[in-house]
Amino acid sequence: MPTMVQIPLAIGFTGLTVTGLLMGMRQLGWLQPLELVAYDQMVRLRPDAPMDSHLLIVQITEADIQAQNRWPLSDKTVAALLKKLQQHQPRAIGLDIYRDLPQEPGHAELVQQLKRPNVFAVMKLPDETDIGVPAPRGMPEEQVGFNDLILDSDGVIRRSLLIADTDNATFYSFSLRLALAYLRAQGIVPQAGRNNPDNLRLNRAEFVPLEPTSGAYQTIDALGYQVLLTYRNRRSPAPMVTLTQVLNNRVNPLLIKDRIVLIGTTALSAKDTFLTPYSPGERDSPKMAGVLLHAQMVSQFVGAALDDQALFHFWPDWLEALWLLGWTFVGGSIAWGIRHPFVLGVMETISLGVLLGLGYGLFLHQTWIPVITPSLGLLMAAGVAVAYRGQEAYRQQQMMMRLLGQNTSPEIATALWKSRDRLLKSGKLPGQKLIVTTLFTDIKGFSTISEKMPPEKLLEWLNEYLNAITQEVRSRQGIINKFTGDGLLAVFGVPVNRSTPIEVSQDAQHAVECALAMRDRLRELNQDWQKRDLPTLQMRVGIFTGPIVAGSLGGRDRLEYGVIGDSVNIAARLESYDKTRQVDDCRILIARETLVHLTHQIQVEQWGPLVLKGKEQTVEVYRVLGTSTAAQDVANSEYNPEPGDMAVGKFNREI
Repeated sequence: MPTMVQIPLAIGFTGLTVTGLLMGMRQLGWLQPLELVAYDQMVRLRPDAPMDSHLLIVQITEADIQAQNRWPLSDKTVAALLKKLQQHQPRAIGLDIYRDLPQEPGHAELVQQLKRPNVFAVMKLPDETDIGVPAPRGMPEEQVGFNDLILDSDGVIRRSLLIADTDNATFYSFSLRLALAYLRAQGIVPQAGRNNPDNLRLNRAEFVPLEPTSGAYQTIDALGYQVLLTYRNRRSPAPMVTLTQVLNNRVNPLLIKDRIVLIGTTALSAKDTFLTPYSPGERDSPKMAGVLLHAQMVSQFVGAALDDQALFHFWPDWLEALWLLGWTFVGGSIAWGIRHPFVLGVMETISLGVLLGLGYGLFLHQTWIPVITPSLGLLMAAGVAVAYRGQEAYRQQQMMMRLLGQNTSPEIATALWKSRDRLLKSGKLPGQKLIVTTLFTDIKGFSTISEKMPPEKLLEWLNEYLNAITQEVRSRQGIINKFTGDGLLAVFGVPVNRSTPIEVSQDAQHAVECALAMRDRLRELNQDWQKRDLPTLQMRVGIFTGPIVAGSLGGRDRLEYGVIGDSVNIAARLESYDKTRQVDDCRILIARETLVHLTHQIQVEQWGPLVLKGKEQTVEVYRVLGTSTAAQDVANSEYNPEPGDMAVGKFNREI
């Protein structure tokens, strides 16, 4: 595991790496679509402001078009509309309908109305693919504005274009013309900005033009004078009346007097509708009419100048980079400090919620900062830390498996890994006293067999045998501790402490069942070898249950997982006892210390108390014959363990 010094370095390295990666992706514009989705969501979550009392919208609906029985409307109808509105003394009237060509009858009447100084008309700017739409003939330049709208790459309107420059002239937008005319009557005229003399200032509001990297933008065309559009309302920024209502004198004059009146179509058949940030949440009418968008813009300009409504501002790039770096550090620190998956998930979720909450809080105060990029930074840094810890865990697991001879059963491997913090200490498994069942095997007469076979054939034949008996060990939760040339040492009950009598009995049962399964596999192997003209063999198995000490043996350059103790020696002596006394292909000898733990019926042949090599005291030895009720008599025979003999006395019970 990383040390206390390594963890801060890892957090710092992870944070810097993830930040650099995300900053590169951001500059390429790969994250901009996600940031715009988040921006739209914040716009939808923001409460709607009250309708603007400075404006009135005269909408031309489908019903109005049907009533007039034509589209475009005749000049006579438009002139009548303007005349009706002028009677109630509006400050400015904006006609968001192209009138570049006469629509008789009534063209002369319309020309007279368009000459009024408070009437403003629209034009469309020419571009590379469009020649544009000119203003009505004869209208003064200062009463004409373009109604072009800027669409982001996903077709959504999020920006306003105030001023556009061409090779020959400078043009003002339709919405800006109306706002300036209204404010001029309030004694407010355009001035140079305080922060930058090239900026437009209206009263105390300074309109800072968008840069290509403002907010979460990265790849926009910021030519001209653009600002981020502040939507006042998801439906309409101002009260609305219809064309028919105005013509029939069914509108309260107070809705018109001293206001900006915008005239435009909301009929779907006119195809003057656009996507907005509100569109994903609107099922019935996902698009907003062009006249309503211009009204949103006029309301923003007038509100900023007269009502001190805040305009959007943005952090500089260096501060956004620090914001991103900070959240990657947060994500990495949490992931390095918390191991429990559920707690880690909760803490990362809380951190993500705080991040999004701060972003939304700043958004409510007209500050747009990236939220998706730092969210990805937080999650990616956490993911890197978790992945690194996982890789470290895998490396430690592999080390454990090497210490265990790489022959651990899946059940033991899982138990070992769950106890890794207790078992691992400075790269070693510390010595641990355990009650286990040890199993030794050996081949009878292996030296004679090896003399008669070529080495390569011998190795292949021996591996076939060892592979078969190894499978039986692993399938019964045993560990192959080591191979002894033509045999092996298997242990049942390591490396996790088996602390209850039931667990110790299970290990003993598994060891005896394993030996019986080895006998069955040997019979199959001998039959197959006989058909293939290969040598057949006999084997011996010794099993003993008792205390041992298990842990890492060796030095730094070479370690292995070893088991030592008298119980191991007894199992080895049982296997090697009287090698001439072999009545079947697989002789299995156990001591009474194992027999008393067997929970299944095992038939045994009592060999009596024997003196094993290197032992002063006798050992009660039994040969395992198979499964039978005959084992009941042996298990119920009188047995008086020595005081403190845990392997026998503590776990002795009826089979």
